[in-house]
Amino acid sequence: MSSRARVRRTAVALPLVCSLLLVAPACGGGKKESKSEASPTTSAEKQKFAKTRFVANAGLAAGATYKWIVKPYKAGAFKSGEKGRVKALAKAALAGTFTYNRLKAAKKNAEGDPTLSKALAPLAAGIESLKGLPGKLKKGDAVDGDVNSFQDVINKVKDAGKGAGAEVKDKTPSASELGSGG
Repeated sequence: MSSRARVRRTAVALPLVCSLLLVAPACGGGKKESKSEASPTTSAEKQKFAKTRFVANAGLAAGATYKWIVKPYKAGAFKSGEKGRVKALAKAALAGTFTYNRLKAAKKNAEGDPTLSKALAPLAAGIESLKGLPGKLKKGDAVDGDVNSFQDVINKVKDAGKGAGAEVKDKTPSASELGSGG
C-alpha cells in the first residue's frame, strides 16, 4: 500500500474515531445497566407472577384437554371405523403432550407461591401419570379411564387453584400453540 493511501485512510479514520469517542459517553454508552434489575426472572418477581402464570398454563391445559381429548372422545371420534378417527387421534395425542407440558409448567409456577405450592403438591403424581397417555391416544389404545384421568387431573388442578385464590378457566390454545407445545 502506498504512503499516499495510508495518509488518506488515516485522514478519514481519525475524525471518525474521535467523533465516536466523544458521542458514545453522551449517549450513555459508557454506562452499563444491571440485567438483574430489569429481568423478570428474579425470585421476587417469580413470586409476584406465580399465580398469573399458573392460571395461564393450567387454563391452556384445561382448554386443550376439553377440545381435543374429552369432547371428541365423548362424540365417539376415537372409535374404530369412525370417519376422521386418525386425525382426531393425532390431535388428541398432540393435545395430550401439550396438556402434560402445560401442567408441568403450572406446577413449577405454583412453586413460586406458598399457598399454590401446598395446594398442588398432592397432585404431582397425577400430573406425572399423564406422561404416557398421549402415546396411548396416538395408537388408539385409549379407554374411558385414560380420557377420564386427563379430565380428573385437570379438575383437581382447577380446584387446587381455586382454593388458593387462583381460579383457572379453560382457554383453548391456538393450533400453533398446540403444535409448538406451548
